[in-house]
Amino acid sequence: MSKQIKVDYLARVEGEGALDIKVKDGEIQSLQLRIFEPPRFFQGFLVGRKFDEVPGIVSRICGICPAAHQVTSIMALEDAMGIKVTRQTQDLRRLLALSQYIQSHTLHIYMLAAPDFLGYESVMAMAADYKPVVERALKLKRLGNDLTACIGGREVHPVTAAINGFTKVPAKKELEGFKQKLLAAKEDALETVKLVNTFPIPDFTRDCEHVALSQGSVYALNEGNLVSTKGLHISAWQYRSHIQEKQEVHSSALHSYVVGRNSFMVGPLPRVNLNFDLLSEDAKKAAAETGVSFPNFNPFYSALARAIELVDAVDQSIEIIDRLELREEDTSFEIKGGQGFALTEAPRGTLYHSYIINEQGIVEEADIVPPTAHNVNNMEKDLWQFVPGVLDLSHEEATLRCEMVVRNYDPCISCSAHFLKLNISEV
Repeated sequence: MSKQIKVDYLARVEGEGALDIKVKDGEIQSLQLRIFEPPRFFQGFLVGRKFDEVPGIVSRICGICPAAHQVTSIMALEDAMGIKVTRQTQDLRRLLALSQYIQSHTLHIYMLAAPDFLGYESVMAMAADYKPVVERALKLKRLGNDLTACIGGREVHPVTAAINGFTKVPAKKELEGFKQKLLAAKEDALETVKLVNTFPIPDFTRDCEHVALSQGSVYALNEGNLVSTKGLHISAWQYRSHIQEKQEVHSSALHSYVVGRNSFMVGPLPRVNLNFDLLSEDAKKAAAETGVSFPNFNPFYSALARAIELVDAVDQSIEIIDRLELREEDTSFEIKGGQGFALTEAPRGTLYHSYIINEQGIVEEADIVPPTAHNVNNMEKDLWQFVPGVLDLSHEEATLRCEMVVRNYDPCISCSAHFLKLNISEV
């Protein structure tokens, strides 16, 4: 007997894609996670632009984590010109990144993942029975957005982060106000871990390489080397010697892989697996109270990893605000030609930017690999192993399970190049 699983559009993810599976006698004959988001050509139209135009342009790659693209591009351009920034700039960039973690993780956990696990079509349907939970989500999301606006100048596509500093530094009094909001939000973050720990997690583990930044003394966001559970340990400038991409005819997103090995996963779960000891004490305690052990290679625990990181993000933000003195700094620098590289951890995972600029500061080459472009190959590999276990389920349940596999990654498909309406038909 043959069966065809056809997914036209996936709900509750960003971007456009589809899933086509053909099965015969219980064996998968073909499986394609088709990404048909039109190519956006960011790398191409950066060529010929002045270096200081780049951060504003690349922040438009994503409306959910624009600060990650902006700061990563700035760091790569600084690397090209040999610019070393101050501790204050590093702290403000880290705080900006943490604000994105708070809003993005909250969005995924409550709006995208929770309806799956709790049996609702959407968060709007869920609100009738979980009003206090949804209100908690809105409070946390608002806090993350407001903190982004405080550091970055506005909530979406921030404007203050710049080469060698910030065009505007927030007032200490303003940040102290956020400290009080963060202290109040701590309980909401801890309750988020408890909520996610009630989700019914499918029993699914696949042996794959987990990749993330690791700095050694702090939970890495904008610093460190790229490491993995299978021995990878490289600097940003070595990235292209170890991470390559291939084109698949069914996808406008390239498929990333480790040279000599295979696909890999980036994101909250790999970060927690590789940097668990560097989480805040309360984040580690909250993780321990779930009874789930780390390292963990069940991708359905990605939502729990996000919740643990949410607690950590609140704690780290408070710690940074406490130590920041905040003063205006000299942000002048000399334009130089060169090639620069940067790796950071966006909410969804590792983000890579590299640029070659000439002596006039004109971009001659750009190379950008967002988290979803790292993950799409691994998503497809997960589905190959997962799908045989759902073939006997109802049409509705099989649809949901396939969607959940992809939503584990919180994919931003537009960054990589609305996903799953599932049709199952006998052929």
